Amino acid sequence: MASSSSKIESDGEDEDHEEEVEHFDDFTLASSWERFISDIEAICRQWMADGPKNLLKKNAVQLEPSEDLFRVKSELKDLTKSYSMEFYFHSNNDVKTMNWDSMSHDLQLCFGVKEFLVIAPQSASGVVLDAPEASKLLSAVAIALSNCSSLWPAFVPVHAPSRKAYIGIHNMGTVFTRRFEADHIGSQVPVKLMHLEGLYELFVSKFAYSTLDFSVHLFKVHFTMKLTYRTLPNDEDDNDVQEKDVEDTQDGFSPRGDTRSRTQWDDNCPWSEWYSAEDPIKGFELVAMWSEKMVENSLEMAELENCSPHEAEKWILYPILSPNVNDGSQGNWVGFSSQLCLLVDALDMSFTAQFMEDFVSVENPGSDNLRSSSVIPPPTVIDRVLKELFPEGGLLPKFTDGEHKTSRLIKGAPLQSLFAQFCLHSLWFGNCNIRAIAVLWVEFVREVRWCWEELQSLPRMPVEGSIDLSTCLINQKLQMLAICIEKKRELTEDFQDCIGSNDQLSPKANSIAGEDSSTMHTPTENFYGKRDSSTTTNDLQDIGRKLFDEPESVVLSPDLKPEDHLRRGSAGVAGSMKLLNSFQSMHVPYTQEAPLMTEDMHEERLQAVEAFSESFDFSAQLEKEILSSDMSAFKAANPDAVFEDFVRWHSPRDWENVEKGESSKSSAEDDWPPRGRLSKRMSEQGNMWRNIWNDSPALPASEQKPLLDPNREGEKILHYLETVRPHQLLEQMICTAFRASADTLNQTSYGGLKEMETKMDQLYLTIASVLKSLQVIDLSPGSETFEDLRRLSGVFQHVEKLLTLAASLHRKFLQAPRLSEAIFRDYYNYYLPRMGTSSTSDNVPKEFDKRQQVRARERAVISSMFTHPTANQSWRKVLSMGNLLNGHEPILREIIFSIRDGLTGNHYASHTPGLHQQQEIETYRMYICGTSNDLRVALSVTSCD
Repeated sequence: MASSSSKIESDGEDEDHEEEVEHFDDFTLASSWERFISDIEAICRQWMADGPKNLLKKNAVQLEPSEDLFRVKSELKDLTKSYSMEFYFHSNNDVKTMNWDSMSHDLQLCFGVKEFLVIAPQSASGVVLDAPEASKLLSAVAIALSNCSSLWPAFVPVHAPSRKAYIGIHNMGTVFTRRFEADHIGSQVPVKLMHLEGLYELFVSKFAYSTLDFSVHLFKVHFTMKLTYRTLPNDEDDNDVQEKDVEDTQDGFSPRGDTRSRTQWDDNCPWSEWYSAEDPIKGFELVAMWSEKMVENSLEMAELENCSPHEAEKWILYPILSPNVNDGSQGNWVGFSSQLCLLVDALDMSFTAQFMEDFVSVENPGSDNLRSSSVIPPPTVIDRVLKELFPEGGLLPKFTDGEHKTSRLIKGAPLQSLFAQFCLHSLWFGNCNIRAIAVLWVEFVREVRWCWEELQSLPRMPVEGSIDLSTCLINQKLQMLAICIEKKRELTEDFQDCIGSNDQLSPKANSIAGEDSSTMHTPTENFYGKRDSSTTTNDLQDIGRKLFDEPESVVLSPDLKPEDHLRRGSAGVAGSMKLLNSFQSMHVPYTQEAPLMTEDMHEERLQAVEAFSESFDFSAQLEKEILSSDMSAFKAANPDAVFEDFVRWHSPRDWENVEKGESSKSSAEDDWPPRGRLSKRMSEQGNMWRNIWNDSPALPASEQKPLLDPNREGEKILHYLETVRPHQLLEQMICTAFRASADTLNQTSYGGLKEMETKMDQLYLTIASVLKSLQVIDLSPGSETFEDLRRLSGVFQHVEKLLTLAASLHRKFLQAPRLSEAIFRDYYNYYLPRMGTSSTSDNVPKEFDKRQQVRARERAVISSMFTHPTANQSWRKVLSMGNLLNGHEPILREIIFSIRDGLTGNHYASHTPGLHQQQEIETYRMYICGTSNDLRVALSVTSCD
C-alpha cells in the first residue's frame, strides 16, 4: 500500500509539472498578426542595438549615387505571405536632410525624412495591391516601432508599381504623428495643375475650407522650387554618323574622304582628317534652385511663373555623357585605337605568306579564306589614297610639328613622313585587314619605283642631312632613296642647267676654292683631328659624319706662291701645321661626303668588325674607299706631303711627339722637322693605310668617283621594299602607326588639364616600352607579344576617350575654363578605376553623376548653350509651363510647399517634456514633381493624436 500510494503521489507531481511547463511555453493564445508584430519588433530592436557602425560591418549595402546612404534588409513571414523589410540609414548621424540633394533617396525627397523603413511583399510587383492589407501592414509596423520606442518613419508601397505610390506613418513622440501619402498621374494632367497658381491652390485645399476663394485669402505658405533644363541635342545624328563610319570602314572606305553637308563638332580637331568622333557630351542639364520664400496668395505664384531662371539662387550643371564614354566598355567606339587593334590582327595573319603579293595572288592556297573575310576597296579609293600620299608639288613638312618630347623613343616614322602617312591610311583602308594592306603596299611600292625611274622627288621625305637612325628601317630606306633620286638627278644631263650658276664665280674665288664646293665639304672638327684611324663600333656608326663648324684656324691666303698653282682642292691653311719635308704650310683639302648608311648597313659592318675585331688592317679595308678619297684629296691639296703628314692631320693620336730638353735653344728652322714618330700600328710592316696611300692618286674631290653610287643604292632599296617579309613590314607599321596616332592626338587643344597631360606622357612611355620588344625579339605566331599589343590598344582607347572628352569640354567652355577643368577632373577620377591603373577598383560608381555649381560670372556662358530651338528641334509646339530659359521650358519642375505652426497654445504640447514652446513643426508638406504630361504629388500631414 505504501508503494502504491507513493506511486500515486509521484504521478500527481508529474502532472503538475507538465501543466506548469505547458503554461509558460504555450503561444497559441497569440494570433498570427501579433506574432508578425513581434517579429518586426525583434528585427527593429536588433538594428537599433547594432547602430550604423555595426550595420556597416555586417551586410549593409551602399546605395548609388549617394556616398553616405546605406540599406540593410531582412525577411519575415505572416502566415503564407512573405515580406521584406528594409532600413535606410546614414553612416553619419549629423547628416541633415536636404530637399534638393540629388543624392537623396526618392522617399527622402518626397517626405523630407532622414532614416526610414520600407516593408513590401516579396512578389513580382513588389507592392501591396489590396488596401486593407496595406493598412494592416502599416499598423503592424507602427505598433512594433512604438514598442521599440523608435521614431523611424515607415512606408508601404501600394497600387501599381508605375505609380510609385506609398502610404506611411511616423510616430514623432507621445503627441504628434505624421502620415504620408504619395501618388502619380501619368497622363491627362489638368491644365490648372500645369501652372504654379493651380499647384499652390492644390496645396492650400488640403487645410483650408473648400468654399474659400484662395486668390483673396492670405496663407503663409513656405515655397521653394527647383527647375531642370536640358539642352537640345545639336548632334542628333551622331549615332548615325558613328554607325556610318563603322559601315564605311568595313566596306573599304575611309571616313576621312566622306563629305558631309553639316558641320561636325570636331571639324577642327586633328583626328578629323581621319575619322569623325562622336561627341562624348550629348548635352547638359541645368538645375536652377530658388531659395525658400514666403508666399501668401496665388497671385504671387503667377508672378513667380514669369520669373527668369537667372533670378534663381543657385545653378547646378550636369553633363550628359555618351554611353561610349560613360562606362569602361569598348562599345561602338571608332577611333585610332579600334583600328590599331585590327592592325595587330593583321600582323598575326602576316606569317601565313612569304611576300605581300601572296595575299593578293589567286594562286595563294589560303587566299580563299582571306577573300571571304576581308574587304578590298575599289580602284577609285586606291587612286584617291595614292594621290593623297603622292601629291603633285607641295612643300616639305616640318617633321617636328606635333611631336611629343618622348615620341622619338618609339622606333617609327615621324608623323609627317611618307611612311607614317601610309600607315595612317592603312588603318582606314578597308577594314585594316591583311589583304587590303597588301594591295595598298604593292601599289605604294609601284608608285615609289615610278618616282625613282622618272626622277621625281619623293614627297614628305628630306633630301638633305644624315639618315635618322632613330626611325624605323623603311623610313630610313625611303629617306636614302629620296637622296639617291636627288643625286641621280644631278648626274643627268637634264639637270646641268640647274648647277650652271657655278660658272659665274669670280676667278679670284675659283683660285681660292680650287674646285666647285657644291659637292664637297670641309672637315673641321679641328684640322688636327679629322677622323680617328682606329675603327670601333661607335666609329662605324658615325663614319662619314663630317659635319663640323668652320674652323677658326683656317686662313685663306689670296697671295699664292708659284708652287701653289699645282695645288688643287685646298680649303685653306691648317693653322700653324707644316709639311715635314718641305716646311710649307699644310692645307686642308675639300673632301667628299661620307656615304650614307641605313641601320641594316651599319649592322653588317658591325658584324664584320666583331668577326675580325683584332685586325686593324680589316678595319682599314672597310674604310678603304673613304680613306682613299681623303688621301687623294690631301695629296692634291699638298703636293709635297708624305704619309706622315696625312696621319698628323687625319689621325693625330697616331703621331707621337718627342719632347725636347729645356736647354735646347734654336731657331724654327733648326727645330724642323719636329721630333716625332708614327704609332706602333701605323709603323707595322705592310700597314694597310700606307698601302692605300701609295695607291691613291692626287685627285681633288671634284674629280673623284662619288663614294655614294645612287643607282646601285636606289635599286637595292627598291629590291628591299618589293621583297620585304610581311611580318617585318607589319611590325614596322605597328610601331609607326602607334607613334603617328599618338602624335596626331597630341596636337589636340584641351586647355590646362594637368591630368590629361600626365596621361599623354604615360601613354608615350607605355607605347615605347611595349613596342621595344618588337626590336629585341624575333616575333613568331602565337607569341605573347600579340596579347601585349592588344592590351596596348586598350590602353590607347582609354586615353583616346579621355582626350576626346577633354577637347569637347575645352571647346564648350572657352569662356569658363574652371568648369571644364572641374568636370574633367571629376570624370577622370570616375574613369580611372576602369582603366586598370587604380588599385581601388571596388565599389566604383556605375554611372557618372557629378554636378558642378555655376558661379555668377559663368551663368552667361551656360545660358548661351541653350540656343533658341528651331521648329524642327522643338518637340512641343505649344509651351505649357513658364520660367523659360531662351525659349526652353523646364523638362522637370519640383516644388515644395509647407505650413509651419508653433507649439504655443497647444494643449497637448504644453504638457509634453522636451518640446520648446517656441519651436515650430511642419504640419503640412507637399512635394510636387513633374511636367505638363505627368505629375507626382507627395503629401505629409502632422496631427496630434
